[in-house]
Amino acid sequence: MGGVLRAESVWVETFAGLRMGRFEKLLRVVHKRVGNGPGGGRPWCLPLAERVLLVAVYYRTNLTMRQLAPLFGCSPATVCRVIQRLGPLLALKPAPSPVPGADRLWIVDGTLIPVRDRKVAASSRNYRFSANVQVIIDADTRLVVASARPAPGNKADAHVWRESDLPTLTAGTAVIADGAYLGTGLIVPHRGRAGRPLLRGQEEDNAEHRRVRARVEHAFARMKNWKILRDCRQQGDGLHHAVQAVATMHNPAMAR
Repeated sequence: MGGVLRAESVWVETFAGLRMGRFEKLLRVVHKRVGNGPGGGRPWCLPLAERVLLVAVYYRTNLTMRQLAPLFGCSPATVCRVIQRLGPLLALKPAPSPVPGADRLWIVDGTLIPVRDRKVAASSRNYRFSANVQVIIDADTRLVVASARPAPGNKADAHVWRESDLPTLTAGTAVIADGAYLGTGLIVPHRGRAGRPLLRGQEEDNAEHRRVRARVEHAFARMKNWKILRDCRQQGDGLHHAVQAVATMHNPAMAR
């Protein structure tokens, strides 16, 4: 059975949403992480470039494995194995260590991602079984810096933040967040109290805070162009690998 999609510009841009140059960079990342290693057993029926394209198309379109199989001329079982093998290899690179004296500002927020795995998800405020995923972006470059492992969607952002490894990662870096992170040590907006309205300077600070923090919401909107983050059918660590891979594909599009 011959496949339709090939690692060519027209198919990469149409189905994966990546320009050919960015796709080639993604391919090099996978190759460096031994994505084409021997591993034992039978050789893959698809070359590495088409396997990377398969994973990118899966995350971008959220087609089922049965739908992807005829597009690439292989079996659904092969599609499943390719995704399980290459998905973790697209993980976001670890955030760089803080440079002494460097002025750096990060933004954190959580987003709810519908997921079918009830061990990862919980019924949340969007009336679906969702997972809470915490993501940090750089305020200047708009690039995704890190993401935490998914937590049940009924947990508050501050609780998920404290349980994640993000506080350790952000040590020594200024991080801003919304009012849901009160008491976490992050930079949050001023809160008005009954009978004590905010001062004019505090209102101006909050306006500037909202303007900067909106960048993480824009990042979520761009990341959810990869439809896997609108309804994830993966089990176990599948959602975590999907978020990391989408961040890896999202960042080159934002790089100047």
